[in-house]
Amino acid sequence: MRRLSRMSLTQRLTLMFAAVASSVLLVLGYVIAASVEQHFEDLDKEVLSGKMELTRQALQSVTSQEHLTLFTHQLAQSLVGHHGLEVMVIDEDRSVIFATANANFSPEAVISQAELTSGRLALWTQGHQTYRGMAAQVSTAAFNSDGTPVTVYAAVATDIAQHTTYLRSFLQTLWLFVAAAIALTGILGWAAVRRGLLPLRTMREQAQVVTAQQLSHRLPLQRMPAELAALAQSLNDMLARLEEAFARLSGFSSDIAHELRTPVSNLMTQTQVALSRPRSADDYRSVLESNAEEFERMTRMISDMLLLAKAENGLVVPLRESVDLTREVQALFDYYEAVADEKHLQLTLMGAIAEPVLADRLMLRRAMGNLLSNAIRHATPATCVKVTLGQQPDAATVSVENLGDTIAPEFLERIFDRFFRVDTARQPSDGTGLGLAIARSIVVAHGGTIGVTSAHSVTKFTIALPRSTVLT
Repeated sequence: MRRLSRMSLTQRLTLMFAAVASSVLLVLGYVIAASVEQHFEDLDKEVLSGKMELTRQALQSVTSQEHLTLFTHQLAQSLVGHHGLEVMVIDEDRSVIFATANANFSPEAVISQAELTSGRLALWTQGHQTYRGMAAQVSTAAFNSDGTPVTVYAAVATDIAQHTTYLRSFLQTLWLFVAAAIALTGILGWAAVRRGLLPLRTMREQAQVVTAQQLSHRLPLQRMPAELAALAQSLNDMLARLEEAFARLSGFSSDIAHELRTPVSNLMTQTQVALSRPRSADDYRSVLESNAEEFERMTRMISDMLLLAKAENGLVVPLRESVDLTREVQALFDYYEAVADEKHLQLTLMGAIAEPVLADRLMLRRAMGNLLSNAIRHATPATCVKVTLGQQPDAATVSVENLGDTIAPEFLERIFDRFFRVDTARQPSDGTGLGLAIARSIVVAHGGTIGVTSAHSVTKFTIALPRSTVLT
């Protein structure tokens, strides 16, 4: 088995093809040989049965000893021209009445054969010759002194040496042909398998072209067998996923480098300026406080990126506990009340969900908090930020709506991407650009969905948690 596992696919298929072809040819050869032999046996049986019937009819016409002598002369004449056919007649006293030249069979063997297998074919051996013959006990028209019919034993046999010679030559030719056919089918099978596996070699050559710099390369599906076409399509889909993941990773590296460059640059500039000349303790304190703010922002950004990385790899497993969404929204209102008052915004809660949901309280609060913070940040001053709770047949929903600038349709598809900002002129203090991405990751980890619509100065984010997370 280990040796078979080391063989190439071409060798395995060739061996299996040769084994199947060999089995079929061997069985076919055996059937042909048996059929030819049976044919000769049937011919011999037809001839022997005819001669046995002729002998039986002739003996039944014998009424006396004189007639028996006449019968032997007639039988001898009827055998003229039948080379290889031997006949023997034995009387009740086990004396040979008639026998052809080569019918030197043992009378005891003939009598035993006639009594055991009357009229059935059997193989007899006489010296170096083999005969196929039959023996039978035949009643005559003559009677013994006690009034019983006189019976004799008749045997007919034919020399099968010619048949044996022909069969030997035929079988030799047949098995040589079978051996040659097996070798030929093995060679043709190897050629056919190698030709049939050509698409696999093509796929291998095409796959070797794929590198980290050429992930856009795809395997050709034209002229590909159906089975390999499905495999090639699966490989192309895998390459597409790898290309997408590689692009996301490259984009992430670029984004994180871009986002960290600004705070690091600020830290270096402020530190170099502070060290350029002696300063007072208050000046140094001011620089350190500014640096601390940048460090805090970088810490939040790194923590958020770690959370997103875990979420994308399925490592975020939310705890399941009973969460009252109405109470959580009220708590968020209390937290963001001061920020809303600065912009003269009114926070309004509408609707309700009668049953609590099964969710991770802190993660769900963070997702809703990110949406609420985003709505407050982009809402037009002196307007209303509205949170609506609803319950559908298959989901519980939380919507956060604000009045402000309309988001262009081409930006809606990217609104949840990392570091994406609709307004590229915003300053770093406006946020890290990860809030919406984190909100989506948290919702997805709970098995829910999140979407956004923006039209006529109204922007609305909606979270939908599946019915399975709602306690009933």
